[in-house]
Amino acid sequence: MIAGMAKTLPRNADVAEQLELLSDILELEGEAAYRLLAYRRAAALVREQPGLVAELALEGKAKELPGIGKTIEGKIVEIVNEGEIRALTKHKALVPPDVVEFTRLPGLGPKTARKIWQELGVTTLADLKAAAKAERLRVLPGIGAKLEERIVKELSGKRKAPEEVRPLLGVGLPAVQAVVTVLRAHPAALEVSDAGSVRRRKETFRDLDIIATASEPAALTDYFTKLRWVEKVAAKGESKATVVSNDGLRFDLRVVPAGLYGNLLQHFTGSKHHNVALREDAVRVGFSVSENGVKDVESGEVFKTGSEEALYEFLGYQYIPPELRENLGELEAARNGELPELVELSDLRGDLHAHSTWSSDGKNSIEEMAAEAKSRGYSYLAITDHSHYLRDGRLEAQAREIEALNETLGRFKLLKGIEVNIRADGSLDVDDETLAGRDWVVASLHTAFDKNPTERVISAMENPNVDCIGHLTARKINRRGPADIDLSRVFETALATKTFLEINSQPDRLDLRDAHARAAGEAGVLLSISSDAHSTRALAYPELGVGQARRAWLTKEQVLNTRTWPQIKKLLG
Repeated sequence: MIAGMAKTLPRNADVAEQLELLSDILELEGEAAYRLLAYRRAAALVREQPGLVAELALEGKAKELPGIGKTIEGKIVEIVNEGEIRALTKHKALVPPDVVEFTRLPGLGPKTARKIWQELGVTTLADLKAAAKAERLRVLPGIGAKLEERIVKELSGKRKAPEEVRPLLGVGLPAVQAVVTVLRAHPAALEVSDAGSVRRRKETFRDLDIIATASEPAALTDYFTKLRWVEKVAAKGESKATVVSNDGLRFDLRVVPAGLYGNLLQHFTGSKHHNVALREDAVRVGFSVSENGVKDVESGEVFKTGSEEALYEFLGYQYIPPELRENLGELEAARNGELPELVELSDLRGDLHAHSTWSSDGKNSIEEMAAEAKSRGYSYLAITDHSHYLRDGRLEAQAREIEALNETLGRFKLLKGIEVNIRADGSLDVDDETLAGRDWVVASLHTAFDKNPTERVISAMENPNVDCIGHLTARKINRRGPADIDLSRVFETALATKTFLEINSQPDRLDLRDAHARAAGEAGVLLSISSDAHSTRALAYPELGVGQARRAWLTKEQVLNTRTWPQIKKLLG
């Protein structure tokens, strides 16, 4: 049995919420943009940290994180000691509470909300609705009849603004890759690439961006709008077009001059934070960077290039892979020539988490899963069917099937694995003697995520038969948030017990997330990139997991299954 641990320090989400609220209120007051951006960057960083940032702030170590300086560290200490940032308390008294809520309405940004408040004296949601009904808002620049009508509808409850649900990378990546392949085959196409958040392998996206060069831009653009899956052409010009596919995905194509391809591909890949920081660095050395080139401010000369590599080199950096472009230390590392050599999909030697029809939710037999894994160039595959489907002699029967198949598979090896459940009291649902007879044991949280998840995971890692913790935080993107796990304690225990952690590559998991995987790697924990496949098709998921690992700055050496199975066995002791 395990006991819960009392928490007295504020959670990262609570700290981030105060920083974001302070930024929102200051924007309503007309504060300088650079200061607002600093608070918002800090809030985003705080949310992603594996350990409590409040604890780091008390130790004077929070300012060592990129994006958190001494001033913001001091504000976090105020949250710990006083419950709220002093400046937030002060400015909340100056701005009516409902005015902040104005900015949550579609079409009403902070600048417009500020005008409504200060020029019309509207301070409550009820007054805002009345002013919109009376057509008083349209006297202000930028507000018309349509926005007034929308505000009335929103505040009347007739139309509730839906919570944004962004599509998964696992949906967008194969879709945009297919379109890029089709466009490259067109006679007018010279260069074509995906861009935006999908190129950076963000776990979700809004639009699918494509950048191209062509001998006849209008011909390529026209061809793009007439592809058979296009359901709607939202916009079309000679060099750019936006279409919506029959499954609701939005694609944006820009055909750019060949000599500017590198500049524009870098610009439209982003991220916004990376590009802003890149431009700020350039200003300090006399350059002005935009999508149209790099201008030498003194001479007026403009550097244009068809190559991203040449662009970064011109600015004094190593080439920065798209997955790292988030303004999380990559610019400084690239300027110093210290970027890591990131893991590649081709580095994976096997998959350590896969299911077959021995699990009721598995779609393919062990033989079919093995054939697919072998065709992908793997040398091993761990069959880790769910423990609760392997009762009453089924585990032994499955083992005999695996042994028989291994006789026919040559140098490829099937591993007798299992995925066990971590119960609410921290115990496992399979006895130690049985687990000791398996090649590979994955332990995972599948239920009761709010019941002492940290203690349960630590209890599982302390079992000498457990090799790896699967999908550690148990999140399901767009459906279920992560369990409240103290990742710092988990990493410490993983090192002490020689337990591995997983980057689960299922599109709606990608768990560990990028920031947490980076922290695990920096702590010295080895991570496996696993498919958690329940079908042969899903054995392709590690492409997503490798993207996650690259966003986490992980090298080949930090990923467990870039090794052969005999090498892994040595690590297992």
